[in-house]
Amino acid sequence: MRSLKSITLVLAGVVLGLVIAAVAVWNPLGVSWLSGNDGAGHAEHDDHETGGPSSETLYTCGMHPQVIQDEPGNCPICGMRLTPVKKSSAAPDHDMAAMGESGAAEISSQGERKILYWRAPMDPNYISDKPGKSPMGMDLIPVYEDEAGGSASPSGVRVDPSFLQNFAVRTALVERGSIPIDIRTIGILQHNETNVVSINTKFEGWIEKSNYNTVGEYIEKGALLFEIYSPQLVTTQQEYLAAIDYVKRLSSGSAYPEAVERAESLLESARERLQYWDITDEQIDLIRDRGKPIRTLPFYSPASGYIVGKGGESLEGMRLTPGMTVLKLADHSRLWAEVEFYEDQLRHIRKGTRVLVEVDSFPGRRWAGRVVLFDSKVDPKTRTLRAYVEVDNKDLKLVPGMYATVNVAAPAVSGAVKVPSQAVLHSGERSIVIVQTGRGVFEPREVQLGAGGDGEQEVRSGLEPGEVIVTSSQFLIDSESNLKAAIQQLLGERSRPGSPQQEPKPSAAPHQH
Repeated sequence: MRSLKSITLVLAGVVLGLVIAAVAVWNPLGVSWLSGNDGAGHAEHDDHETGGPSSETLYTCGMHPQVIQDEPGNCPICGMRLTPVKKSSAAPDHDMAAMGESGAAEISSQGERKILYWRAPMDPNYISDKPGKSPMGMDLIPVYEDEAGGSASPSGVRVDPSFLQNFAVRTALVERGSIPIDIRTIGILQHNETNVVSINTKFEGWIEKSNYNTVGEYIEKGALLFEIYSPQLVTTQQEYLAAIDYVKRLSSGSAYPEAVERAESLLESARERLQYWDITDEQIDLIRDRGKPIRTLPFYSPASGYIVGKGGESLEGMRLTPGMTVLKLADHSRLWAEVEFYEDQLRHIRKGTRVLVEVDSFPGRRWAGRVVLFDSKVDPKTRTLRAYVEVDNKDLKLVPGMYATVNVAAPAVSGAVKVPSQAVLHSGERSIVIVQTGRGVFEPREVQLGAGGDGEQEVRSGLEPGEVIVTSSQFLIDSESNLKAAIQQLLGERSRPGSPQQEPKPSAAPHQH
């Protein structure tokens, strides 16, 4: 039994040895079996082929420049593919982060590149005056004087050209010219108050027949509205006819001239009373020719317009009293648009200012109008002042109640220094414009603004014609400038005599505007 086991073990060892030898010869994993001088020779050969230490190409991450490797691959932070860079441009940051204070001092003394400070790769608010580790355990990277805008003005910031391209930073020239003041507001069309007529009677009576009884009907001037019966009117007609008969009898006899004159005076008084009650001369002559009173007197419209109101549901049979409104007519050939203007717009608008009115019902068409009236005070809730715009509506296309867009073409500001409106950053009481002072160098500048309109803004101080300003993504440059200013302030405090040299604590850069 022992001999059988020994033979089995010997056979197993032989088979295992053959398998290992076969694997070593085949080498499916590509393992290099190096030893002695041969390994050194292979290593030298690999370095020459793959661009190892003797190569001038390194690999870095576009989103995390602190990641630098000797061979291609993926970024260990974001997983993006590394991009090749020249060793001369990528090595300083990598080498500086690893060589410590002595190496940094040596290179600074040679005058190649001067290090201003060291910052954390993932937290630019954490800075230090010497190399070390960030609170996240990462090596601090140096910031050189030329990178921090040492050649620029103290308030400027230097931006890499790749940043300008990646974020589509656009610029424009500061110009001098005219700025049109364009004010747009919403209004509601309504009746022109000066063209609304109320129809009433000056005597008591009853309407026995009405020809118009519906709101919205159009009535021409002189049209028969209704027939009215009034006891007072019948009595006055009788007095008028009696005065006519009295004058005839006195004139045909031998009466005194004074008596005839008094009779004629009574006749004239009766006629005037009928006229005061809005009885026309034609109707009075008809009463005289008939020789008897008219029971129901016709009443005619004194104006043209649409019926916009009436005194009751049904006019026929309605009892009228003196001064009671029977119908209300409105002339739509001229309408009013009730609009509201903000306080800062009122300096451009006055009585008589010309406007253009648009409605959704007729796109592309504009009606001319003008401001005719202002309210006496500003609305305390909306801080707006109500105004009324008269609109010419001869073709009667506009209808009261429509929403209207009112465009005020105020006089333009001429000879102004102007910039695109999107170039201005508004922050509280300050207005900032990013000015390009050199190639890749930008400076935030506070400006005083004036009038604005049509996508342009007047600049009263802070800019000169011909300067170049940023019109897009300027908030990114502004944030970088604020960070730079905070770092310079912190470094300045450390450089003062007697200030303690200690490791800084992470601090958020204050936003200065």
